[in-house]
Amino acid sequence: MAAAIKALNAKIRSNPVTDYFCSTHFWGPASNFGIPLAAVMDTQKDADIISGPMTLALCGYSGVFMRYALAVSPKNYLLFGCHVVNFSAQMTQGYRYLNYWHMGGRERTLEEKAKDGLSQAGGVLDKNAAKAQGALKEGVQTVEDEASKLAGQAKAKVEQATR
Repeated sequence: MAAAIKALNAKIRSNPVTDYFCSTHFWGPASNFGIPLAAVMDTQKDADIISGPMTLALCGYSGVFMRYALAVSPKNYLLFGCHVVNFSAQMTQGYRYLNYWHMGGRERTLEEKAKDGLSQAGGVLDKNAAKAQGALKEGVQTVEDEASKLAGQAKAKVEQATR
């Protein structure tokens, strides 16, 4: 059994493509790509959930590993690319964090939400006013109909009493 495994390993290592795909030089960065993918997806979320210290730590982490990817022999361009994407996404998050918490972005966001709330409230008020107006017209019509019915009944009773 050991001889069969040894022969399979020798066959894999003899081909440069399979040797690369069966190495940590490939699988390390490939599995690490979850971090930059999550960072890129996080750029679409609200800025109020960004952690400034964590973003700074991830920028440092990616910076170190970008350097490491080019310092090893042979150079690991896949690892370098992984950390370039992560560094870029974290820098974007860092800008969004600073803009939101320190450059007035939070106030602008709250102002926009307040304006949206006011416009929605105005729409609801207009809709409810239209409903109330419709109900009022319907009520007036019902009262007029009932009054005319009662007037007819009263007229009939008066005619009956005078006969």
